[in-house]
Amino acid sequence: MIPGATAASFLLVVILGAMSPGPDFIVVTRSSLTGGRRAGIAAGFGIALGVFAWVVAIALGVAAVLTASAVAFTVVKLVGAGYLVFLGVKAWLAVRRGEYRDLGADADVEPLKAAAAFRQGLFTNLLNPKVAVYFLALLPQFLPADGSTLQTLELAAIATAGTVLWFVTLAVVVGALKKVFRNGRVRRGLDAVLGSLLVGLGLKVAATTA
Repeated sequence: MIPGATAASFLLVVILGAMSPGPDFIVVTRSSLTGGRRAGIAAGFGIALGVFAWVVAIALGVAAVLTASAVAFTVVKLVGAGYLVFLGVKAWLAVRRGEYRDLGADADVEPLKAAAAFRQGLFTNLLNPKVAVYFLALLPQFLPADGSTLQTLELAAIATAGTVLWFVTLAVVVGALKKVFRNGRVRRGLDAVLGSLLVGLGLKVAATTA
C-alpha cells in the first residue's frame, strides 16, 4: 500500500498539474459552455479515464515502449495534434455559421451532448503522449525502489480521482456561469478564442519533440 502522506502528496501534485492551462482545460471549458455542466463533467471524466489508461500503460510497460520509440511517439503526437486542430476548426466553424442569438432555453442551437463531450475529453488525453512522459517522470518520485505493479495501480486510481476532482469543479463553475455567456457576442468571442487556442496548441504539439 502507498503510505497516506505519499498518497496525499501525489494527489496534490496531480491536481496542480491538471490545473495547468492546456488542451484538457480548454476542452472541459468549451464543453461546459456549449453543453452545460453535464457535458463539462462528462469531458472531465473522459480525461480522467485517459489518465488512468496512461498510468496503467506505464505499469504494464507500454508507455515506456512508446516514449522509447521515436516513430511511435511521433505518430501518436501528430494524430493528437491533428485532433486538437480539428476541435479548434469546429469552434471556428461555429463562429462562422451561427448568428449567436441570445442563447435562452428555447434557442435552436443544439447543445453538446455528454457522450460527445466524454469522447472529446478521452481522445484529447489519450492522443497526447506528453501525458505518458509526464507520468513516467512523476511516478518514480512516489514509488518505493521495489514498487510493485499494485502500488502503481494505486497511484493510477489516485491520479484519476485528482483529475476528476479538478475538472468536475471546473465544469461546475463554468456551467454555473453559462448564463453570463448566453449573449451571442460573448459566445462568438469565446468560441473564436478557444478555437484559436486549440489550433495553436495542436500546432505547438506537432512542432515539439519528446
